[in-house]
Amino acid sequence: MSTNTFLIIGTVAEGYNPGTMPEGDTIYRTAVQLRKALQGQRVTGFESQIAQVRALSLDYPVIGRVVSEVEARGKHLLVHFAPTEGLNSVPQPPVLVLRTHMRMTGSWHLYRTGERWWKPADRARVVIRTEGFVAPCFNPPVVELMTEREARNHPDLRRLGPDTITEEFDPAEAKRRLQRRGELPIGVALMDQQLLSGVGNVFKSEILFIRRVSPFTRVEALGEGVLDGLIEESHRLLVLNRERGQRQTRFTLNEKDRLWVYGRSGEGCRVCGEAIKMRRQGEDARSTYYCPACQAPAVGELVIGN
Repeated sequence: MSTNTFLIIGTVAEGYNPGTMPEGDTIYRTAVQLRKALQGQRVTGFESQIAQVRALSLDYPVIGRVVSEVEARGKHLLVHFAPTEGLNSVPQPPVLVLRTHMRMTGSWHLYRTGERWWKPADRARVVIRTEGFVAPCFNPPVVELMTEREARNHPDLRRLGPDTITEEFDPAEAKRRLQRRGELPIGVALMDQQLLSGVGNVFKSEILFIRRVSPFTRVEALGEGVLDGLIEESHRLLVLNRERGQRQTRFTLNEKDRLWVYGRSGEGCRVCGEAIKMRRQGEDARSTYYCPACQAPAVGELVIGN
């Protein structure tokens, strides 16, 4: 590692803008960088503004434990703390797990000890300190500390669909879950983390464009081959982007042209020249970018809206 400050989420280099939700590739890279700095290191300081986190850390101190694992599960980031000999005389749970979810506002930063933080300290909801590094998490809406057993049974983690960014991704299970929600438009279904996890707004729009599928077509109207192709594309793009600093789905020399449709409302389609459109989808009214010509519904397809 260099001596520079590492800003894991929330930088231009990450392709992440305030008001957008980090996707599986961003959380994956965050876990990789935190793992490099923290895993195997003894915790020398642990602070939190969250009452539940403070209460459990008083019963079972985090300070003195070792960061045994940092992992990404879909859009959740988990930090595991294992006890060490002589931690104290009170019986300890084998492992504690810190869960964070960034949603629209959160960001993990990583600094060397003594470096100036780029955000005010009072915005840090949780801070992990080791001898060499400080890792504050700013403004995350979800911060929980729990035992490993509680993590295994956590409803939000148990319900997660197959993780598209992992080598262990199970496309058959993802397909089974998607088909179970056949009434959903595919642009909503791909974002449902209980069906398959890791795909967010950017990848959703890009995947559907690359495969020339209308975002408003119901899952039940898609042919087997089309659905298989969307699942395959989801896995392919997430894996391709898990090591990149800039999210990219269109591979050109000009970095400004690295996406096909996302964020390009009103601009010409890179394939046919038609103006790209944006519409809101789902209960959360998430933005979907698409080309109305390249992604026109096939004859007879069931669509929701036009």
